[in-house]
Order: sequence, then C-alpha cells, then structure tokens
Amino acid sequence: MGKRFFEVFPTLKVDQDLRGLFEETEVTKVTTTSDRRFIRVHLFSHHMIQKRRILELERKIKEQLFGQNMIQIQVRDTYQLSGQYTLENVITEYWESILLELEQISILARNMFAQAEYHVEEGNILCIEMESSVVAEGKKECILKLLHKIFEERFRMPAEIRMTFKEKEKSNEAEMEDVALQREINAIFARSTVYQEEKQAERKEEKKSETDGQKKILKDSPANGKAKEGNGKGGFQKGGFSKGGFSKGGFKRGPGSDDPNLIWGRNFDSEPISLDQVVGEMGEITFHGMVISVDTREIRNEKTILMFAVTDETDTITVKMFTQNEQLPDLLAEVKKGAFLKICGITSFDRFDGELTIVSVRGIKKSSDFREKRQDLSAVKRVELHCHTKMSDMDGVSEVKDIVRRAHDWGHPAIAITDHGVVQSFPDANHYLETLDADDPFKIIYGVEAYLVDDLRDIAIKAKDQTLDDAYVVFDIETTGFSSIKDKIIEIGAVKVEQGEITERYSTFVNPKVPIPYKITQLTSITDEMVMDSPDILEILPEFLEFVGDATLVAHNASFDVGFIEQNCRYQDIVPEFTSVDTVAMARVLLPRLSRFKLDTVAKALDISLENHHRAVDDAAATAEIFVKFVKMLKDRGIHTLKELNQYGSTNKDAIKKLPTYHAIILAQNTVGRYNLYQLVSMSHLEYFARRPRIPKSEFNKLREGLIIGSACEAGELYRAILDNQPPETIARLAEFYDYYEIQPLGNNKFMIESDKVTAVNSEEDLKDINRRIVKLGEQFKKPVVATCDVHFLDPKDEVYRRIIMSGKGFTDSDDQPPLYLRTTEEMLAEFDYLGAAKAKEIVIDNPNRIADMIEKIAPINPDKCPPVIENSDQELRDICYNKAHEMYGEDLPIQVSSRLEKELNSIISNGYAVMYIIAQKLVWKSNSAGYLVGSRGSVGSSFVATMAGITEVNPLSPHYYCTECHYCDFESDEVKAFAGMCGYDMPDKTCPNCGAPLVKAGFDIPFETFLGFKGDKEPDIDLNFSGDYQAKAHKYTEVIFGEGHTFKAGTIATLADKTAFGYVKNYYEERGNRKRKCEIDRLVQGCTGIRRSTGQHPGGIVVLPHGHNINEFTPVQHPANDTTTDIITTHFDYHSIDHNLLKLDILGHDDPTIIRTLEEYITSDAMENEYNEEHPFVATSIPLDDPQVLSLFHDTSALGIAPEDIGGCPLGCLGVPEFGTDFVIQMVQDAKPQSLSDLIRISGLSHGTNVWLGNAQDLVKSGIATISTAICTRDDIMIYLINKGVDSALSFTIMESVRKGKGLKPEWEVAMKEKDVPDWYIDSCKKISYMFPKAHAAAYVMMAYRIAYCKINYPLAYYGAYFGIRADAFSYEIMCQGKDKLNDYIQDYKKRSDSLSKKEQDTMKDMKLVQEMYARGFEFLPIDVYKSKATKFQIVDGKLLPPFSSIDGMGEKAAEAVEEAAKDGKYLSLDDFRQRTKVSKTVIDLMVELGILKDLPESNQLSLFDFA
Repeated sequence: MGKRFFEVFPTLKVDQDLRGLFEETEVTKVTTTSDRRFIRVHLFSHHMIQKRRILELERKIKEQLFGQNMIQIQVRDTYQLSGQYTLENVITEYWESILLELEQISILARNMFAQAEYHVEEGNILCIEMESSVVAEGKKECILKLLHKIFEERFRMPAEIRMTFKEKEKSNEAEMEDVALQREINAIFARSTVYQEEKQAERKEEKKSETDGQKKILKDSPANGKAKEGNGKGGFQKGGFSKGGFSKGGFKRGPGSDDPNLIWGRNFDSEPISLDQVVGEMGEITFHGMVISVDTREIRNEKTILMFAVTDETDTITVKMFTQNEQLPDLLAEVKKGAFLKICGITSFDRFDGELTIVSVRGIKKSSDFREKRQDLSAVKRVELHCHTKMSDMDGVSEVKDIVRRAHDWGHPAIAITDHGVVQSFPDANHYLETLDADDPFKIIYGVEAYLVDDLRDIAIKAKDQTLDDAYVVFDIETTGFSSIKDKIIEIGAVKVEQGEITERYSTFVNPKVPIPYKITQLTSITDEMVMDSPDILEILPEFLEFVGDATLVAHNASFDVGFIEQNCRYQDIVPEFTSVDTVAMARVLLPRLSRFKLDTVAKALDISLENHHRAVDDAAATAEIFVKFVKMLKDRGIHTLKELNQYGSTNKDAIKKLPTYHAIILAQNTVGRYNLYQLVSMSHLEYFARRPRIPKSEFNKLREGLIIGSACEAGELYRAILDNQPPETIARLAEFYDYYEIQPLGNNKFMIESDKVTAVNSEEDLKDINRRIVKLGEQFKKPVVATCDVHFLDPKDEVYRRIIMSGKGFTDSDDQPPLYLRTTEEMLAEFDYLGAAKAKEIVIDNPNRIADMIEKIAPINPDKCPPVIENSDQELRDICYNKAHEMYGEDLPIQVSSRLEKELNSIISNGYAVMYIIAQKLVWKSNSAGYLVGSRGSVGSSFVATMAGITEVNPLSPHYYCTECHYCDFESDEVKAFAGMCGYDMPDKTCPNCGAPLVKAGFDIPFETFLGFKGDKEPDIDLNFSGDYQAKAHKYTEVIFGEGHTFKAGTIATLADKTAFGYVKNYYEERGNRKRKCEIDRLVQGCTGIRRSTGQHPGGIVVLPHGHNINEFTPVQHPANDTTTDIITTHFDYHSIDHNLLKLDILGHDDPTIIRTLEEYITSDAMENEYNEEHPFVATSIPLDDPQVLSLFHDTSALGIAPEDIGGCPLGCLGVPEFGTDFVIQMVQDAKPQSLSDLIRISGLSHGTNVWLGNAQDLVKSGIATISTAICTRDDIMIYLINKGVDSALSFTIMESVRKGKGLKPEWEVAMKEKDVPDWYIDSCKKISYMFPKAHAAAYVMMAYRIAYCKINYPLAYYGAYFGIRADAFSYEIMCQGKDKLNDYIQDYKKRSDSLSKKEQDTMKDMKLVQEMYARGFEFLPIDVYKSKATKFQIVDGKLLPPFSSIDGMGEKAAEAVEEAAKDGKYLSLDDFRQRTKVSKTVIDLMVELGILKDLPESNQLSLFDFA
C-alpha cells in the first residue's frame, strides 16, 4: 500500500491544477541507483494523467528538491482505469502523450506516427497504417516497443498491435511544399545578394581605413616625433599605459599592428563568445557588442577610470580601464554610446561594484553591427492590420515610431495601429509620418482593438408570444467538457415551472461511452461507475424532449446547456426550435450590483439554498427558484412577456457593463470614420467602462459609417464561436457582422494546446483546422480573410520586455511568450503555407492590401486651429486696457504708454489672441472679487496689455514715476534712465513736482517681444497661479464662461518610469533565482520604460472647445485613471498633442496666494492688536515693495531681532520666505549680496534655472568676471544684452529661445556674437545653460515673496500661523510644540543623522528651523485644545499660536475635521466617548494621551463607587 503523493512530497510547490491532478495519486515506492544520481518515483493512479504533466512534475521535483545537483528524476506512472477506458478511448485520450514520448526517442518517429491512421478491431487489436519509407520501416521497432510499454505496463491493457505500410501519394500539400521550398531558395539568393553587396561595401571601407591608418602611422611615427614606443611588456607603468595601449606621448595602437580597426591595445583574433555565457571569473575572453553607456571618474595623478557597458543583446557587462587625462578625448572619440566594438579582456569580480566586470583589457577593435537585420525582400509586400504599441494597456512594448519606421523601411505600403481600447499612440505615429516626404504614399491606418460587447443578443432567444406565466422547463446538464461537438452529456436535471410554481422534476445520468475526465469528476463528483449502467443520449434525448414538450427552456448560461441539447438533436435528425431564456442575462439586468453571476453567487444574493453545486439535478432546482423570483421582480416592473423582457434588457447600461467582452479590430476609413471611432472610444470610457472600455454592438452600428470592423484574434467572438463549436446559425450571424476575418500564425495561439481549459485544441493541426474554417467562412460569406501578426513587440528578441511586464502584472504564464513580433512578408507566407501557396498569398498579401486601399490617408487630429470665440473680445480688451491706462496715467497718455499699448494690442488682435486675454482677465477678476490674488507665471508679465487688463501685477514698462492725483509721469529724466534694465521700486522716493503727492514707482523693464516674439505671432501662453483654495472654483468658472460641455481637463498619460521599471526587471530575475548584472538590468529597464500605466490630469490645464465643434473632432475623452466615480472629464490624448489645435488654459494652484489671503485674514481679525478691522481690512497689495527692513533679511537677521546663533547659525533672515528659504538659495543670496529688488528678481531667475548658477554664474561672480547685475540670470537678459551689443533683433530673440531651452548656440550664431564683441565668457555661459526662467515670472514670484517677508517682520504670529498651516510639509506637534529645549534636542539629533535622513525627516528638519526661529523671537505655542482647536488652521490666541488637530502625527485632514466637528456636540465623557464620536484610531488617541491633550478624560464612561467616596 502506497502513500498519497503529497504525503511523500509535502514541501513541493505546484500550481492548483497540478496539485488537483496528483492529490489522489499514490507513490508505491521510490528507488535509486547506487550512485544516487538517478531517482525513480513509482506512481499509481485511478485517473489518466497526460505525459506533459508527468514531465512537468519531474521538473518541479528536480528544481525544488535537488537544485543544481546532478540528479535525474523519473516518474513511472501506472494506472487502473474504469471500464469506460476501452483501447480506442485510451489511444484517443492519450494520443498527444504518445507523440510527446516518441519525440523524446526520435523526432522522425514522432512525425511519421503523427501522420499514421489507426483503428481498433475486436479482440483489442490496434491496427496502425503508416506511409512506406526506408526510415519509417527502420523506426517500426522503436514505435512498437513504446506502444507495448504504454498499453501493457502503464495501462495494464494487453493489446495486439499490427503495423502496416502504404505507398506515399503525391498530394497537393506536397506540391505546396515544393512551391514553398522554391520560395525559400529564392529568398536565400536574395539575401545572399544583399549580403555580398554589404561585404563589398565593408571591404571598400576597410581598404580606405587601412590607407588612412597607414598615413596616420607614418604621421605619428617616431621620425615625426609624435609617438613613443612602449616596452612591450604591457600593464601599467610610470609613464602611462603600455601593452600597446596608452603612453605618455599619446593614444596609439599596439606595437607592430597595422589593423585599422584596432582602437586600443594589442591585436587579437580570438572568436567572440556570447555574454550570457559569462557567469563567473573565466580568465581572458573575447566578446563583441554595442556600447550602451559611458562614464568617467577622475582619480589622482591626472588619471581617469573609463567605464562603459557593452551588450550583445544576450547580456551586458561593464568594462573598466584606466587612462591618462590627456589621452581620454581620443579614446572617447571611439568608445562612445552606440559604437560597435570587439573586446579582449580578463573577467574579474569587482569588489567595489560587487559584480563581474572586464578589467585588464588586452585590446579593443571596431566591429560591424552584429545584430540581426531582418529585411522584407518580397517583391510585393504585406500590410499589418493588427499592431500594439507601448500605449496598449501594459501589453505592447514597442514605441509606435519604431514600429511605423520599420514598416516604412521594409517597403510596406501601410500599417495599422490598434491598441487595446485606446488610441493614445496616434499623435506620435503621425509625428513620424510628418518626417516623410509629402508625396510619400506610405500611410498609417488608425484603429483600435475594441472590447466589443454583444448587446444585440436577446435574454430570451427566439422569443414568440410567451408570457411569464406560461410553461418553462428550467434545466441543467453536466458534460465531459465545453465543446458541444467533441464532448458528451453525462447528466440532465430539469424542473417544470407553470404559473410561477414548480410542478414536475426530471433527472437522469447519461452514459457518454467515453471516460469522464478527472477534472470533471473533481468538479461534479460524477464517476465513470455512476454512468456506465445508464442509457446513452440516443435514448435519453427523446425522453427529455417529451418532458419539455412546448415549454420554453431556461438555464443558467443557457447558450452552453441549450447548445449541447441542440447539437445532440442534430445528431438524431431532430430540428431544434427552442425558445430559451438565460438566467445569467436576467441577473445582469435585475441584480446590477453583483460583479459576478455564477449560479452560487446569484443563489446567495437571492437567499436560495444550493446544496450540491455542479450536480445537474440540484443546479436545475436552484435555477428554477431563481427564475421564479426573477419572474416576480419582472412583474413588479410591469414586464409580463418575453418580448418585453428583451426590450427591457436592451436598454440597460448596467447589464452591458457585466456582459462578456470580445476583441474586435475597428479601423477608420476616412475623417468621418475617425470622428465616429473617437465617439466610440469616448463612449466606451465614459458610459460603458467596467474594468475595461466597452463598445456595445448597438452603439457601433449607429456609428458604423466610415469604419471597418475585423474579427480580431482568438479573443474575438467569431474565433471563440468556432472554438466552442457554436451552432451554424450563431456562426453565420457573427460572420455577417464583420467586414473581414482575421487569422494568425499558429505560434500566437499555441498556448491553447497546453491549456486544460481549452479542450477543443490539442495539437497544431487543431489550430490549423480553426484557421481553415475561418478561411472557408470568408469564401462562403464573400468576406476577405487577412493574416496578421497581432504585433506586441518589434523583433523576436524584444519578447523579454513583455515577459517582464506580464510577470510584473501577475501573469503566471509570462515566461511562455507567444511570438507576437512584426513578421516580413516571406515569414508570413511560410506561416500559412499549409493553406496552399495561392491561398497564403491571398490572405497575407492581397487581402490586407485590399483593405489598406479602402482606407484614406488621414491625420489623427483635426488639423484646424480652433480658438474659442467671445463676442466683441477685440474691442472689449482694447476698452479695458485704455480705461486702466487712463486711470493710472491720465487722459493724455505718455508716449511710452500709448505706443506700447498700441503695438501690443495691434499684434494681439491681428493674430487672434484677444480672446485669450479676455478669458484670463475674467478668471483673474473673478478670483480677485473673491478675495484671492492671482500670480502670473511664465512671460505673460512681459505684456503691458496683460498688466492693464489686470491679468498680472508685473508692469513691464521701463522704470518710471507717476502721480495718482494729477497724473504727472517721469520716464525720461536722467535719474530715471539710470535705472534702465532694473526695477522702478529701487528708485528713491519722490513727491510730485506738480501737486506734492507721493509719486508711485513702477516698471520692471521687460520687452514685449519676450512674450510674443518680434513678429508678435508666437503663441501666447498665459499661465496663472490661483490660490489652491480657489483653484477648483476657477476651473468651474470656465464652464460659466464657455458653457457646459465646452471645457475639459487636460489629460496626461502616466507611463512606466525608470525606477518602477527597474523594480519590475530586478524582481523578475530574482524570483527566478537569476542574478543579473546591474548594467544588464539598466539595459532591460530602457526597453520597459514608457509603457502606459494609467491616465491622469494636468494640475491646472483646461482645454477649451469652441462652440460649433465636438470634442471628438480632436480627441476622445475619458475620466482620469478611468475613475467612474468622478465627474471630471479629461482629454484622451495627452494635452500636448492637441495644444496647437485647441486653447489650453493653465489655471494652477499655488500656496503664495493662499498665504497672502490667510495673512490678510489674520491681520484684520480681532486676534491681533493693530489698526485693521472688518471695516478697514489689511490689504496685502498695499505693502511697499521698497521696504529697507525687508531687504535687510537678505543680508542679516537684525530685522527679526535675533542673532544667527539663535537659529543654528543661519546668517540671513529669509528662512521660510518663498523663493529664498532653502539652503541652496540662502547660499546663493550670500554669494550674490543683493542690494535691491532687481537683484532679488535676478537671484530668483538664477535659482529656477538649470545650469545657470552652479558651474556658471556662480563661478563668474566669485572670480569677479561678472556681477549679479551683469551675469545671465533670466532669459530676457540674453535678448536685451545682444540687441544692445548690436546683434540683429530677430536673431537675438532666436538665440534667447534656443539657449533658454538648453539647445545651445549654433556656430554661425557664435560668429555673429563675436563680430559684435560679445565676450567669450558670455558665449560660454550661454552654452552651459539647460533651462532659463523669464524675468516676468521671477518678478511675479518675488513680489509675492516680498509681501510675505514684510509680514514676517511686522506681523510675525500671522506669518508663522500662515506658513505652518499652508507651506509646512511635516509640521509635528509632538516635535515642535513641546517647547524650545525639546525642539533643540530633536534638531541636534537630526543634525547627527543628516546623511541618513528620510525624505519626511528632511521636511521635518526644514520646518524645525522655522519653529526654532519663532521661539528665538519670543513666540510660543499653546497646547492643543480638543474643544477650541481647528482641523487644519493655526489660530492666534492671547499672543500665542494654537495648533490644529492635523499637526498630530498620524491624524489626516479627514480625521481632524471629524474631531473638530465632534467637539460641537459638547464635552467628552471619556476616552471611549472620544473614540466613538471622532472615529480616531487607537494609535493616535494613545499619542494624544501621552502628549497630555486628553489627560483629563477617564478610560470609560463607567462610574466607580470610589468616585463617590
């Protein structure tokens, strides 16, 4: 007696399917050889187990229990099967396993036996007939030996096996093979021709290189004094590198080598090995590869370590070598990213990096591109109509531009882009098209692989005039599998329902005459023994039909049960004419809250008992009760007939969201089709999204104009219907719906052969048969059939990226990637040669080209520019500006004002930009009216029209004075002109010479051209900073301006970032026990980044759709991240793709306007003693921008009344001042020593730029070459400086635009600059810059910061309360509000750990510094009061700050709001009462007790007798 398998192997980890298969088996014994290198596990089973599962088990045992040990595992399986297993049944069930075992013995024997014909004669005689050949007859014995072993030893079923041979006939298939062979020969010749041409070109290049090399050798020879000879010993020497490497004299080849390809070291001729073989220290190796990264690290003695990663696409390795600094440029000229090299060096474990690297490099040679270059050499090319990109829902891994470029380079006339459910790759695909010649005929076909829902299928099939009170037979069947053609019925259970009552029952087993699969026995508990004595279906079916009579059939998932009954009717020549009702479909309509509709789920939802699930009689009874309850629910809704039921179901969107989805390819034929496609994509995301975007067939039919629909892949409903052997009328209905049918290479669907869930496919021949049936359907219905690759990656080698992504998503079969790469025409013809040469050409070349010809060449986005229209916006803008100008400067405007206004207005209005200004003006004025300032961003402050329209506070005119009383102005005096290029607020105070009133100082001297260019036609970008508290209202107000349905949030696309991709790659290999070198991980990361993960929304972007247009002309729309609970709608395309077509408003949220508003509230409130009150409120815009105390904050701490040692040594008082409070900017301020507001603006420009201060202006200022006033600080500086030097205005603007974007200077620009005496340091500074801030933006930021700094000095409690409540990222009551001494202890602790602080601790440290400053100035915190504290706002109480609840660690905003709200219900009785009313977590309550906030509350409400003592 043996033991159960998992008792013998308890630690073995297998999937659920494998566990279920071996759970009931027994291990009778385990044997081993004397050397313990071979172990046999003897297994006994009552159910058949296929050989592939036995082999899988062997692998699992070997890998998990014996690892790398050289031990071989063999499982010897024997069986005792039921009487249903006749010899014929055994060979039928075990056929694939026999072929698999033969394959292990001989591939030839396997292939010959696969073509054999067999039958079983009485007396257990197996007759096998094979085609005659010398080889076949030679393999006869090994085949017979295996068959005897299988039948007699394994199945204990003695059988006589007779093998005969027949002569081979020349068939059509053989002729097809000859044609295919000839085609392959032609392709080889074609490739050979190309290869020879390439080799000739290489030889010419080598000859040229050799000549050049010889010239160089002569030039560098010792005779010319340009080279020093090494000592020939190699290695590192005092004079540099020898061994033919580097010497002090320079960069040279090894001695005696005239190989022009040798870059460094000695020559070598050894053959390269692939890098995946390099797994340990192997001594000297040679390999070739492509350089993918280069880095240098300077060390002592003027030497540098050169490190570069090389890949041959099997793996990657890092090469490290030392070089003299003076020789580095020569080496880097050859060893650069993208270079192909052949390298000979020694493998060594690098202790510094902890991985294998190449050191002691012997030599480096140039190499040709070794990568396989696939080409399409067919005279007539195919068209791919099914292709996925990185936008395809974490599924495709290739960039759309790479795919389109490949198709174009191969000469394909077109390619279709068909991502899953989305169209987000269209704009990038079109960008590639824009790089081609205008007359290039190549086109992109824009489409989608839709998730199609068949909502046209009725709940009641073939409904007539039946009422819900008529007779119904509710039934269920159990079967041997899912195919109504291949599988058999084993049990029928039925219940008759009349007038809503159960009246009769019917139940019987059915003998299927074949063994019941073990998985079915596990599911149903029905064994072979239970059915063997029952009648077969020939007897049972008429009996069941008699029970049914004229009643309507009802079943749960009726298409399955009714399909089996109908198919068996056909076998008996009975015409099936049933009306049937599906309770699954009824449940989708009547129980919309359910997410699944399995029988047990629905029964549970309706409180119906289901005792023995998966037994027909019990399932039928439960389904009958469900049906009765559903009937009652329908009657309550006024539905009484089956036709009314169908009508009700067809209008139910919730039901559509629960229906199964099928893949379908939808292609846009023309612009009408594109518009309809976008409508469908929008609808699928907004109305029908449920786990995926669904397109109902009913909606598709409404919008079918201009669209072509194909049947797609194995997940398409036509393929599924054929796979499931659906009735002919069902297949015909589907075939009529589609415009063309699709078939794919066998490899794409090979997974079905291995899958236990797909019983209809057991071999490649089955897959071929399905494809043949689809081809036959095409002929029958006169529809084209096309062959597609279902492209998910570009080349076969790229499957690794999809493997990693699929594994990261949790797919257990990720390592079994189908070959979903883009194939050439020849490759596709070879894939389908089993259809015959003519048919293969038809489906691979002719039909796809025919469909491509039906499709017009279109752009994916409406190319028109469609700005919104606001009536009379031109005149309204002009009126607003002049009214404001007259209000400020008087009736007779100064020429500087009027000329600037006219120049700008003419430019703005003539280019159609007035509407943008009016929109911005309306938004800003609306915010101001609500009490919130708006800060401008970008260069909009360069526009005087924007100032006069109230859009920005920044006045871009040159510095000037003006009088608000008599409108005196001074633009021209020498005193004023001395401040040119600076800021008007830096001028001295003056009184009006006419009326004696104080003059207003204004002007930042910013040219309009920075904003719109010298032609005034640069697209304006009006970005605005609204208060974060007001931002949502500003967004809503855009709907008021433009109307509902005309504003959309700007959509964004979130893709897999480097860090996340690194995790995917690292985890993938670690889970498989395969440690990869970091450089290889980095290479694989690059292939995984950029894959679409989700969608989102721009924080402030609003896209405006003008009236008279539909958004689907430009882009589909959706919810951000497909969140169906939000009413926010975003553009489906990334907003950058459509910002040239539709206006995008940037309505951003910012802390500064919120702080200003909070300061105004604090200072005006009764909590502070000052002159302000509700009638006379404090207004921040009245703060002077020339206050000397504010400027002193940027020199010392005197204005705060403290010394630097009081605040940890910080020498300045600008901690916590926006723009100037970080350590980086404080250091910049110390270096720059600002003397004016203008200097502060320049520092702000420097701090926001990239490579503008560090390594650039900082060095110039420190060395005295430039000052803060002359260095390049903002983008405007460049244009103004160059114009003043005499450089052409338009060129100055162009140079500014290039430099600010980090694009540097063109050589001809440098020449033009030098001709005008622009100094070298200025030119070098321009070339270093990566990004620059506009002066107007810096000015707007500094104006806000200046006001806040003023309040810091003059209203400190208001300032600290506003800062801690709004800007502090990590304010902690526990750390910061327990007194000065405790705070200082924390600061000291953090300083000790400064190198290891987390991000949160770094934020805490930043906030602690400001709290330290507050304490130093003599201010304190009150303890939190559970009845008085607010949720998130600090309060000023009795000259101290009362912290909010949100300052307690662990208490979020929602919880804090709950605590504030709960306090309104009166005093808390106890901690239990507090917990119950506030719902705060126990952890937070414990902390509040510890901090003394809840110290007076008892633990519970219960009273103790001792309380009365």
